Amino acid sequence: MYQNLATIAIFVLIYSCLTGGLERTRISGAMLFTAFGFVVGPTCLGLLDWELNRDTMRELAEMTLAVMLFTDAALADLGVIRKNRGLPVRLLLIGLPLTILLGFGVATFLVAGPSLYMLALLATMLAPTDAALGNAVVTNPAVPNRLRQSLSMESGLNDGICVPVLLVFLTLALGQAEEHGGTLSLAILLVSEEIGIGLAVGLVLTFLGILLFRVAGKRDWITPNWIRLSIPALALACFALAQSIGGSGFIAAFCGGLLFRILGKEEREKLLHGAETVGGFLSLVTWIMFGAVVVGLGISSFTWPILLYSVLSLTVIRMLPVFLALTGSGLSTEAKLFVGWFGPRGLASIVFAVIVLNSGLPSTGPLATTVVCTVLLSVILHGITANPWAKAFGMRDTQRQD
Repeated sequence: MYQNLATIAIFVLIYSCLTGGLERTRISGAMLFTAFGFVVGPTCLGLLDWELNRDTMRELAEMTLAVMLFTDAALADLGVIRKNRGLPVRLLLIGLPLTILLGFGVATFLVAGPSLYMLALLATMLAPTDAALGNAVVTNPAVPNRLRQSLSMESGLNDGICVPVLLVFLTLALGQAEEHGGTLSLAILLVSEEIGIGLAVGLVLTFLGILLFRVAGKRDWITPNWIRLSIPALALACFALAQSIGGSGFIAAFCGGLLFRILGKEEREKLLHGAETVGGFLSLVTWIMFGAVVVGLGISSFTWPILLYSVLSLTVIRMLPVFLALTGSGLSTEAKLFVGWFGPRGLASIVFAVIVLNSGLPSTGPLATTVVCTVLLSVILHGITANPWAKAFGMRDTQRQD
């Protein structure tokens, strides 16, 4: 345990001193964390020796994602979102279903063995984008604000929307649909429960949290040492409570963050800084674990069909539906391609893969390996291209506006 702690602590110390310089390079945080985990993990140097089970990995990834979703929503520019609400609506209601459909179609040709429902599971696991991995783009001022906010909104909601879809396909693959009154009844039930409960929990709990912050602030009860943990605690409470009563914790966290953005103007600035720090640390540990354990164990199982499907998932399967969804939106061709490319896969896909692995469904190994391969390629490729393309695209967009 002490060797693991020393290894991570030394890395965090060095990274915290170099963050500013690294942000100006093509090396993203997730790329560096994953590479570090892989090098010091059991596959290479063996300095990290975790006995990590699936539940631990899923829980850590879920907590990280919940904090990131809440924070991103709380920092969203709602004025820009209202003005350009057609873009995220197109991405979520047209682009997301088309991505799942196209991913399923391609999987039928490249992924041998699993049933059609399992192929649908694979397409759904790889449909949501990752708000944390896309951070280099959505926080880059060179990118037009309308695109940054649209990508952030899409990333915040698509994983929550995919949860009931995933559960429908998982139940069908397990042959349990008849217990719920048939496929259509099951789909309606799961979608309404996941989204409805998640929305209600996120809004109610955040509203109560804002009242608590205001009462405590007026009485000077909140100390500087503890204020940094208040928003991460609220985000995790929204997530965990929604999950515990059958809703989508991701929807709860994101919607709670949006409400905090609207009602928590007085508290926002002093509270969110600490939340970003906590979210960043959770993300660091998650990606180190991913590199050390998941990539280290799964990389030997990568095959050419899996690699090909992973590449297609990041390109054609994502970019073509987005391009079609944004047709008629007034965006330039490069803007459509830019939005399509910067749909990185990350924590949500990892969480979904662990859910499927823990379901008792047989022969899920190829599905999980494909998810791991896709996420790994996304970490590398999106990390390398984020800053250069964002900067170049921003300059060209400015010239077009002029």
